[in-house]
Amino acid sequence: MPGKPSESEEAYVARKEYERLKQIEEAKNKNLEKEEKKRLQELHHMRCPKCGMELITIEYKGVQIDKCSGCEGVWLDAGELEAVSRLEKSGIDKLFSVFRKE
Repeated sequence: MPGKPSESEEAYVARKEYERLKQIEEAKNKNLEKEEKKRLQELHHMRCPKCGMELITIEYKGVQIDKCSGCEGVWLDAGELEAVSRLEKSGIDKLFSVFRKE
């Protein structure tokens, strides 16, 4: 009976799956016409990927974080998760307090 995969094995498998899915999406995107790409960008720009409502951008300690005005999901652009992870714990706690419902 095989044991539970190690954390590094899980990370490797997740990374490989991401790379595989990214290649599929890149192949699909190459086939889109320029006009179609522009139309999709205009349709979805600053919209929540979950519910489609407007995203509100909040800047905190140099990191721009998008929060949905509908479902209240929090979205990070490329590199922003790494920037948030570099904040001290007190900074992260303060960041989350910005989004907490009162």
